[in-house]
Amino acid sequence: MSDLPAFGPGRHLLSVQQFDTSSLRSFFDLTDAVRPIAERHSICTVLDGAILGSLFFEPSTRTRLSFESAFLRLGGEVTSTTGFSFSSMAKGESLHDTARVVSGYSDVLVMRHPDEGSVSEFAAASLVPVINAGDGTGEHPSQALLDVYTLRHELDTRGRTVDGSTVAIIGDLKYGRTVHSLMKLLSLAATGITFKVYSPPSLELPIEVADYAQARGHAVHVVNDVIEAVSGSDAVYATRVQRERITEEVLANANVRGNLLNKEILARAGATGIIIMHPLPRDSRKNSFDLSDDVDDLPGLSIFHQTDNGLMIRMAIFLTTLGCSIGQVQACMKQRPWDATLR
Repeated sequence: MSDLPAFGPGRHLLSVQQFDTSSLRSFFDLTDAVRPIAERHSICTVLDGAILGSLFFEPSTRTRLSFESAFLRLGGEVTSTTGFSFSSMAKGESLHDTARVVSGYSDVLVMRHPDEGSVSEFAAASLVPVINAGDGTGEHPSQALLDVYTLRHELDTRGRTVDGSTVAIIGDLKYGRTVHSLMKLLSLAATGITFKVYSPPSLELPIEVADYAQARGHAVHVVNDVIEAVSGSDAVYATRVQRERITEEVLANANVRGNLLNKEILARAGATGIIIMHPLPRDSRKNSFDLSDDVDDLPGLSIFHQTDNGLMIRMAIFLTTLGCSIGQVQACMKQRPWDATLR
């Protein structure tokens, strides 16, 4: 556990290090309880009257809509702003002043910002709980939670557990904050994991992330190519190149062209049945050095399971920080009176 307090009622969620094995198990129990709401079998009003302030100062589609949809599905209301140009920070207002003001308008805030450490600085001045939706190259705790939840489920369907599993981590491991949070959370949540990591030159995994995993008894093996990474692994987690954070010089040194992972590579590695994960978005442009869409018909593709599970995870985050129990949620659930399912 870090110096941050354990995640719970009235607490910010800034880092995956606010969880341990026991609290994560309870959190996933709450996640399971909201599945009927996320799958649109039930509606819920447990957060009736609550207001979410959604502050995204960096481009986002999936994460922002997932957080906002999660809050709305629990009966709350959402106010939002996106980008710097439409905020008071464009006029020179500090994070402290912005936090102090907007936290007076909401019951909980979710924030994404391009600078590492900015969300923690913002939270220090906030009057209400703040959820970190990504801070530069720092952390992305809600993504890690949905990734671990998804990996547990996918392995369970194969009669396996996360404990003792082998996970390949490939792509931009230096600037990909999802990787940093995922490896830390898996290190806290499981035992005996073997991480096989591959990245192009100049995009290597930060040493402190590897040290964190190894200090908790996990193995971290740096491998020479993607085939070596996925061979014998239970799952592969691919990440796109974070081009918005990288200089042209780094890009040139990294030589990131072609496919990071496609069906041919998996076939050569004898790994076409591997669990395939990606935090999205994946770059579908030619030679983007990302996960190819030719893997979409493989049985282990789990990238859309991740996005579906993200809605439940973010519901559970809001319920936890606002102090709502499973019993309270179930008491406010009822069968939906409408049907928008395609037939």
